[in-house]
Amino acid sequence: MTNGGTEAFIDVLMLAVTDLAEDLWDFRFAALLTLQDQQVMGRGAVGFDLHDIAWGATARERARSKDFVLRATTLALSRHRWNELGYTPSSVHGHLRQFEAMVESFAPVHGPDLAAGFPGPDERAIASCSRHRILSALPLWDGCFLCHR
Repeated sequence: MTNGGTEAFIDVLMLAVTDLAEDLWDFRFAALLTLQDQQVMGRGAVGFDLHDIAWGATARERARSKDFVLRATTLALSRHRWNELGYTPSSVHGHLRQFEAMVESFAPVHGPDLAAGFPGPDERAIASCSRHRILSALPLWDGCFLCHR
């Protein structure tokens, strides 16, 4: 994806993840998404691989985690909260559909060498930007992705 495509993809997915997150794993996934903020990390310096995510130790946990990502992607595809972005993410539908297909066909596994870059339980995104109501890396970063613009 281009830098702009990556930004739009993460933005719309983060809005959906914020509103669906309930479980510890969901907030860890949200933290992974906050690390994709190019305004903080640098343009072209972000990205993640499905193989690098700690999906869960049991088949049930992995299925639940995968379902969460798919539900968040479906919610993002419905243009959930896009009016808050201040721009129209024109090409993001294609990226979301491609991501959805990748996640659907992905078979998460568990292993000790996995998830080196996946935020741990103590690194989860539990803070929400009071201005935008979006999960963020507070207090590590000052605000959510909308605050950085």
